Amino acid sequence: MEQSSPSFSNSRGGELFTILLVEDNFLNRRLAKKFLEKEYIIKEAPDVEKANEILTHSTVHLVLLDIHLGHDQKDGIWLGQKLKEVYDIPFIYLTAFADNDISKKAINTKPSAYLTKPFKETDLSFAIDLALQKHNTQNPDTSNFIIVKEGDYFVKLAVAEVDFFESSGNYLQVFCGRKIYKCRSTTKEMLSRLPKDAFVQTHRAFLVNRGKIIKFNSNSVVVGSTTVPLSAKYTVNL
Repeated sequence: MEQSSPSFSNSRGGELFTILLVEDNFLNRRLAKKFLEKEYIIKEAPDVEKANEILTHSTVHLVLLDIHLGHDQKDGIWLGQKLKEVYDIPFIYLTAFADNDISKKAINTKPSAYLTKPFKETDLSFAIDLALQKHNTQNPDTSNFIIVKEGDYFVKLAVAEVDFFESSGNYLQVFCGRKIYKCRSTTKEMLSRLPKDAFVQTHRAFLVNRGKIIKFNSNSVVVGSTTVPLSAKYTVNL
């Protein structure tokens, strides 16, 4: 693949993801925020009332929710059910201990994940990434956006801005002009998420935006100043 060297910007493109951390223990909240603020905008709530206030007046993309929140019926599981039925926001339960009865009630609210404290930073980051990706895939209104990573941050990127994707291990490199992002996905998974017929697979490792193709021949496709390989297997796609 031929390509000029990319020029990275210090500014963050797209929309940064906001996570609401609902935890009544101040120290636990501080610790989790320390993990997360490197990659997301963090909002905090010590109880259900404050969480509802934030959810009503702010944009929140995911909620980290302590199961054992509060001392009455409005606990973490109550809020989890509301997140599912009213707000349609993905959420991850956090709990200090495993209890079969509580776990069954929690699972019935269909959380994106269930983590037991103390958890590793990598486990939390991975669970959040998967939850956002899954929610993005399952909601048709979000098919025109993908979740990508730029530096230490996750951002929401319009697929119309993407020139092409290139497979790199368990990730895709996302090329937009002279900027390169990263996304945890395979070419097959990504193609299933994208708007129908907007992208074409030209090689086992490449997905190309049809609208960005300048020219092509039997061996390659030109997108901007970049030449992307075209395999015989995929020529029929063009």
